[in-house]
Amino acid sequence: MENFPICQLWRRKRTLLWFVAIIAILSPVWGPKNITTSSRLELRDKVVEMFNHAYGAYMRNAYPADELMPIACKGRVRGITPSRGDVDDALGNFSLTLVDTLDTLAVLGLYDEFEDAVRKVERDVNFNADLSISVFETNIRMLGGLLGGHSAALEIQERHNRMKWYNGSLLTLAKELGDRLLPAFNTTSGMPLSRINLLTGAVRKERDRDTCTACAGTMILEMAALSRYTGDPIYETRARAAMDYLWSRRQRSSDLMGTVLNVENGNWVRKESGIGAGIDSYYEYLLKAYIFLGDETFLERFNTHYQAIKQYCAQGPLVVDVLMHKPTTSARNFVDALSAFWPGLQVLKGDVKSAIETHELLYQVFTRHTFLPEAFTTNFDIHWGQYPLRPEFAESTYLLYKATKDPYYLEVGKTIIENLEKKARVKCGFAGIKDVRTFTHEDRMDSYFLAEMFKYLYLLFAPESEPLGIDIEDYILTTEAHILPLKLSLRTPPNSTFEEVTSPVNAPENFERSCVNSAYVRTNSLKTIQELREKTQNHINKIKSFNPGQCRNTQTETRMTWNGKRQLLAKEFTPGNQQHTDILRKMGIKILMLEDGKVQLMQEQNSAVSVKDATEGALFMQEMIELSKMEKSEVANKPVHVQLISHPFLGSLAFRGGPAQFGPRLENIEGVEGEVEIADPYDACVPLGNAESVQGKIVLAQRGQCMFVQKAKRIEEAGGIGVIIIDNAVSSFETSSPFAMAGDEKTETSIPAVFLFSHEGNMLRDAAIEQAIKEQPLKVMLANKLKPLNELLLKDHLSMKNTSPVKAQVYADSTNDPDTTKKNKKPPIYRPGMELSGSESKQTEKNNNQKTSSVQRPKQAKGEECKTELSESDKRDEL
Repeated sequence: MENFPICQLWRRKRTLLWFVAIIAILSPVWGPKNITTSSRLELRDKVVEMFNHAYGAYMRNAYPADELMPIACKGRVRGITPSRGDVDDALGNFSLTLVDTLDTLAVLGLYDEFEDAVRKVERDVNFNADLSISVFETNIRMLGGLLGGHSAALEIQERHNRMKWYNGSLLTLAKELGDRLLPAFNTTSGMPLSRINLLTGAVRKERDRDTCTACAGTMILEMAALSRYTGDPIYETRARAAMDYLWSRRQRSSDLMGTVLNVENGNWVRKESGIGAGIDSYYEYLLKAYIFLGDETFLERFNTHYQAIKQYCAQGPLVVDVLMHKPTTSARNFVDALSAFWPGLQVLKGDVKSAIETHELLYQVFTRHTFLPEAFTTNFDIHWGQYPLRPEFAESTYLLYKATKDPYYLEVGKTIIENLEKKARVKCGFAGIKDVRTFTHEDRMDSYFLAEMFKYLYLLFAPESEPLGIDIEDYILTTEAHILPLKLSLRTPPNSTFEEVTSPVNAPENFERSCVNSAYVRTNSLKTIQELREKTQNHINKIKSFNPGQCRNTQTETRMTWNGKRQLLAKEFTPGNQQHTDILRKMGIKILMLEDGKVQLMQEQNSAVSVKDATEGALFMQEMIELSKMEKSEVANKPVHVQLISHPFLGSLAFRGGPAQFGPRLENIEGVEGEVEIADPYDACVPLGNAESVQGKIVLAQRGQCMFVQKAKRIEEAGGIGVIIIDNAVSSFETSSPFAMAGDEKTETSIPAVFLFSHEGNMLRDAAIEQAIKEQPLKVMLANKLKPLNELLLKDHLSMKNTSPVKAQVYADSTNDPDTTKKNKKPPIYRPGMELSGSESKQTEKNNNQKTSSVQRPKQAKGEECKTELSESDKRDEL
């Protein structure tokens, strides 16, 4: 068995051994050296104690609710507990946590608790709540949980002579749930709609027609298992059809997939391609479907995608998002925590070298921040600090230890346990972390924490010499870590017509079918693996060598260079100049005039006259992008204003704040006026409870819990015309460096947004409340320039002759500008610009006299947006 992993194991003869188990057999002499057997047993027992603490808290305080709220020590019941928005679509009032935890009880050897849980499920669980639920989450958690519980019950009956009373009740419930999910697949494409009402079978085709790639592509394991357990091929047939259609929608030129598409017409809604949220488990289920079902089709597809990811998305050990149709263009500058599953999948693939490198990169981020933040930047700072107890990093740690037997991964697992105990454990279970910079708790303990985290940690520390509660080598684990027996692949549903595909990608001699780096699982020394980790650590240290408080300057990064005279520099380009147009055409660059007067530049290198011209064209496009970035930085340097224009202020009080890098620019519009309303909830991270009150108004919201642009989007959807986001930490304009609020590079809004520090923002909020009590709503204006007081007085029907000159008080600014009496100062004229097809979407028209060619990026606040320093002259404003 020289080429053991997914090489010949399943070809024609479907050997029923999981790949990781085979790796483990090849290196039995490597036992852990740093953690003794007794210490390992203590850690295993600690995992069981932690599980019992969390599970017991759920059963005592929350059951039969779907999930436990560990801070409030009560259950989360959909329709009663305040809504959290889309995240609650996983809840169906069907005792989610209990069902999701069933096979974890069995794996941990807690047979009495498992038996009691099965009886409770038989007695209490039903699908009669009139709720619209997530098809994806219900499939992996509920259907997977019922099938995993059924599989565990059968093994306990057979091998442990217990539960003789069990008659397949969990499978009966699974079939009922599968039947209720089937109407979601009634679409033109065969991909399921994202939500369905389990009671009525109703779907909302207009609202739920967009689904993520992972949502449509993570059905095959559970549905195939249900078909093979029941003998009804309908479930597997529907799931396969969805997978087939997804495969047909790949970008043929790159073999990459996007993250969101329309289930009716198959059009891509979001074309970002990576390995994280929205796409992760699609790749996982391609490989695991091959292991589980033995169908060569799935291996062919996985290998094709894997080669594309290695070519376009992998940057050393870091895997980033690119555009599926422009794979050399980065889609975003951060990595999300869900991608932590990838090293484990690479182990299954046999690419252990890459798995070691990527896992080590994640571990360095983990140790830097105590947990993996929900998203981190490419220089490993925090992009989104939340940690909702995700288990993917523990999953990859377990699989890497299984493959290498390197005790280093036991130490990693020990650190995970210690951090959970110190930072997440509370009286009633374990609580998610709102922000890993502050370690404040969030009142949530998602069901996957019990389904996955403790299962992986237990398997990591359970000695090979002692039997497990369930013989894990006979099963494959789903994306929710539910156990499905490999022997199901021997059961072919009646009347099924599935055919295996023979492809050159899967040929026995193909490199992709052999263990890509078997030396890392066969060597008698761990030195090679340690050297690989040290290499990864050095790579990370180089990236972190610059000041982490600053955005990286593009001048320090790899960029094209040119020797000799250039035909045309980006800063010299003038739209409409025929000579310039001819030069660009020679470089393969097309110029398109858009309806809004902007110019779009597109390069097709194959259209260039020569390779040299194509290379110079690529350099020209790069320069245009850099100029665009510089102009955005210059815009971000200019503060904006919130001016109080209603009685009794009449423009005499104004606050200075920071602009937004999303939505309309205030310097390009006359400003927005409106009455003030306070968002409910104040953080505006879920649909507003006072939506009727905010229509046509400027809304105050507090920073935190979600991204700035998401707050603006929520308020826009409720009918708001502007948003003022107030800092949630003690701060003021006087003592802080103003910054521009960053977007997420995907969400678009059409209302302006302004950031106020807490000192100024709370004054504004207090004024709004005071005026509301007087039944005289506060009215403000968001603008780039203050509105002249005389104009406001005239508008308020006051005579200018009887009014003394009045100056507006620009709060949080101690300097006085002698020119503050200038009148009728208009905002800058909006000038037509250009749009590039590349990593930058929009670019303002360049002035022919501009002499700047370098890019100065703004400074970055640790873990969040890029801040922009203001000069003293910029800190003064004119009336």
